[in-house]
Amino acid sequence: MENKITQLFKIEYPLIQAGMIWNSGWKLASAVSNAGGLGIIGAGSMYPDVLREHIQKCKKATNKPFGVNVPMLYPNLQEIIEIIIDEGVKIVFTSAGNPKTYTAHLKEQGITVVHVVSSVKFALKAQDAGVDAVVAEGFEAGGHNGRDETTTFTLIPMVKEQISIPLIAAGGIATGSGMLAAMVLGADGVQVGSRFVASEESSAHQAFKQVVVDTKEGDTELTLKELAPVRLIKNKFYQDVKELYKTGPTPEELKELLGRARAKRGMFEGDLVEGELEIGQIAGLIHDIKPAGLIVQEMMDEFIAAKQKVQSYTF
Repeated sequence: MENKITQLFKIEYPLIQAGMIWNSGWKLASAVSNAGGLGIIGAGSMYPDVLREHIQKCKKATNKPFGVNVPMLYPNLQEIIEIIIDEGVKIVFTSAGNPKTYTAHLKEQGITVVHVVSSVKFALKAQDAGVDAVVAEGFEAGGHNGRDETTTFTLIPMVKEQISIPLIAAGGIATGSGMLAAMVLGADGVQVGSRFVASEESSAHQAFKQVVVDTKEGDTELTLKELAPVRLIKNKFYQDVKELYKTGPTPEELKELLGRARAKRGMFEGDLVEGELEIGQIAGLIHDIKPAGLIVQEMMDEFIAAKQKVQSYTF
């Protein structure tokens, strides 16, 4: 299929794999790109030299387009940007910060820039900053999220109404029918995170992947809004956070409980008790761990089937 997103990224399907910390290394990104989607390396959990290695390995593993996700809060941001430019990466997704910081600089290098937002206000700011597209991510999403708790089905048409650049929907999308629904609401493509966590190529720990598969409705909750909102599986660490909230904690007390490398401990090292386990609400529909390429193909097959089903309705 061909539309604004496939033309923008020069890919086969308007399906983007999210650049998730501790999950999205070169193996996952190249697998998704080879299957016709757009694979994304998540730079947020990588030191600069590690990111360079992942980019180089991804270039060897695929001749298809792929990108890098860069959280703007990254402490080595300037170095990360220069590595991306030096290695010839052509697509960058920015998040968690001001899109004006590097958009012009990246575009001067011939790089396509996309910014992740959680509201109409920030979508308009990203458009004004000159990005080529935005990802509008609803409250259902895993990982860090918006404070307003706007759901994807509400957010997408509101953003579509206000912007003129291509729109990518994210949050609660893990199936072809979900992809179709988002596009009916105005999205030109979708970004998928949680479904790719439970893939064979994901760099997440096997124990975390299995917990994702075992997660049911109601097993996640958005919390830590005073720091950076994050959706967590309800393990012991989550319960510790919940207990601390009963005392009316300061942001400093929340930071002390969070500590350092809590997400790495949970998702990458497999500590299911004390680790931070980030996943979206859609985990309740994820029932197995399979190759990323098969996930892409199954989503597109279901998308086509769902589209045909809707077209067959008579009213």
